[in-house]
Amino acid sequence: MMGLPAGHVTAVPGLPRSAQLRALGNGVVPPQAAAAVRFLLRRAGLAERWGLPV
Repeated sequence: MMGLPAGHVTAVPGLPRSAQLRALGNGVVPPQAAAAVRFLLRRAGLAERWGLPV
């Protein structure tokens, strides 16, 4: 779900489906968060320091 490893939320014992969706509904999708950090590092001129292509 949403770029997370299989079972990250869905394999939690006793957590109903509605609670799984609620937990994910207010979160940031990890690939989107990573893209945002890369964008900000490039914009700040720090991408090379972190080993990202410029």
